[in-house]
Amino acid sequence: MVQHLRPAIVSVVLFTLFLGLAYPLAMTGLIGAVFPVQAGGSLVKDGSGQVIGSSLLAQGFARPQYLHPRPSAAGSGYDPLNSGGSNLGPLDKKLIDRVKGDAASIAKSDGAASIPADAVTTSASGLDPDVSPENARMQTARIAAARGVAAQAVQAVIDSGTQNPLLGFIGDPAVNVLAVNRALDARFPMAQPRA
Repeated sequence: MVQHLRPAIVSVVLFTLFLGLAYPLAMTGLIGAVFPVQAGGSLVKDGSGQVIGSSLLAQGFARPQYLHPRPSAAGSGYDPLNSGGSNLGPLDKKLIDRVKGDAASIAKSDGAASIPADAVTTSASGLDPDVSPENARMQTARIAAARGVAAQAVQAVIDSGTQNPLLGFIGDPAVNVLAVNRALDARFPMAQPRA
């Protein structure tokens, strides 16, 4: 009996050490060396080196001079520790009321007659960092007015921040909200509000 158990126990220990410890550590080290930014969470830092966000996670920009992200169902809003959708069905009254309220608010603040779907719907994670080019374009007039610049200048910043589909056909064009807001601050700086 011991004769049959010994090879099984040795195999389990060896495979556990190799596949459960050595291989994951080697892959983590290799990926960290080859793709350090992505392996580190795609963190975005300001000029002083302080982390201000991640290019992979949405943040709740609400001031009028900024491009606003999609609504979030992650916790109390854009909470990466509570990521997830609302799981409300298309006929759920809570969802319908929220979408109607968001649409009315957007129509008032942005003067939009036609509102893109991603402006009033959450993503599956609630943390999608991108908006559609149509959503960004809809916000141009509000951003330009708040910054005191021409709408065409704001649209040029948004256009330069628009990412095309991978290989030209995989996915949809997208605008990374954090990247465009940083570009807007760099191109049209505003006085920072006092805390």
